[in-house]
Amino acid sequence: MHPSFGQLFGEPISAYFSLLLFGYAVAIYSVVRWAKRVGYDHQSVIDCGLASIIGGVLGGRLLHVLADGYFMDYVHLCTDPALVSWRITKAQCTDVGASWDAASKLCHPVARDCLAWAKFYNGGLAYYGGLVGGTWAVYLIARRDGLPFLKLADATAMGVAMGLFFGRIGCFLAGCCFGEVTEHAVGTRFPAWSPASEGQFREGLLSAPGLPSLPVHPTQLYEAVGCLAISVFLSQWGPRHKRFDGQVALLALLLYAALRSLLEEFRADDRGVYYGLSTSQWVSLGVALAALVAWRRWSRPVSMHHSRA
Repeated sequence: MHPSFGQLFGEPISAYFSLLLFGYAVAIYSVVRWAKRVGYDHQSVIDCGLASIIGGVLGGRLLHVLADGYFMDYVHLCTDPALVSWRITKAQCTDVGASWDAASKLCHPVARDCLAWAKFYNGGLAYYGGLVGGTWAVYLIARRDGLPFLKLADATAMGVAMGLFFGRIGCFLAGCCFGEVTEHAVGTRFPAWSPASEGQFREGLLSAPGLPSLPVHPTQLYEAVGCLAISVFLSQWGPRHKRFDGQVALLALLLYAALRSLLEEFRADDRGVYYGLSTSQWVSLGVALAALVAWRRWSRPVSMHHSRA
C-alpha cells in the first residue's frame, strides 16, 4: 500500500488519482493516434477526451455517493456530523480537527461539510458512473463536431480498458477495493489502519484496526490483469473481425461486465448490496443486456457499415 507519491505544495499527491489521470491520458493518446491515421480532426478528439474526464469524474462521483452505501454519511456531514464515525487513529483524528471518542475509539467530525460529497479527490469514484458520464460527454462533443460516434467508441474501447489497468493499480496502492480473506498464496496483507484492516476490525476478524490486515484477495490486481487482457484482445480481434460500427465497444462492455461481476464475488470492501447483488453486479447485468440488444440491432444487414476503421 502506497497511497501517495510524496507531496506537492504541502499536499499529498494521491497515487490513485495520479494513476487514474494517467489511465485517461493513455486512452486519449490511443484515440488521437487513431484519428490522425484515419483522417479525423484530432483536435476534436482531444476535446472529446477532456470532456470524458469531466463527465467521467462527475458520473463516477455521483454513482459512488448515491449507490455505494455512503449516502447517509454525506447527508449527516452536512446536517449532524456527530452521526458520522471515522475509524482512524487518535493522532489522525486530532490532525483533521475532529473529536475523539475514547470509549468507542472512534473519531467524529465536528465541522459541517455540505460539499464533502463533491470532493472526489479524496477518493470515491464508481467506474460505471464514470463510464456513463464520460460516454455522454463524448457523445455531445462528437455530435457537435460531426465525428462518427460509434467509430470513435470502437477506437476508444481498447484505450479505456488499458486506462482501467492503471486505475486499478492505483486502487491497489490506495488500499481500496480489497478482497475477502484468503489462505491462498496470492493473499496480500495491507498495513495497519488500511481500509482492509479497518473493514476486518468491523467484522470482528481483528482485535484492533491498528493491526495489519489478514491476507486478502488482491482483487484490484485481478481486475488490472483482466483489463489488460481485454485491451490486448480487442486490439487483435477488432482489425480482423469487426463487422459493424460499435461492435468493438459492445464487446468491450460485455467482457468487462463479465469480469466485474465475477470479481465482485471476491471483494470485501464496503459497497451497496441490493437483493444479494452489489451495485456493480446489477449495473453489469444491465450493461450486458443493453449491449446484447444493441449488438443484435446494429448487426442486422441493413445496419451494417462493413467499416474497419
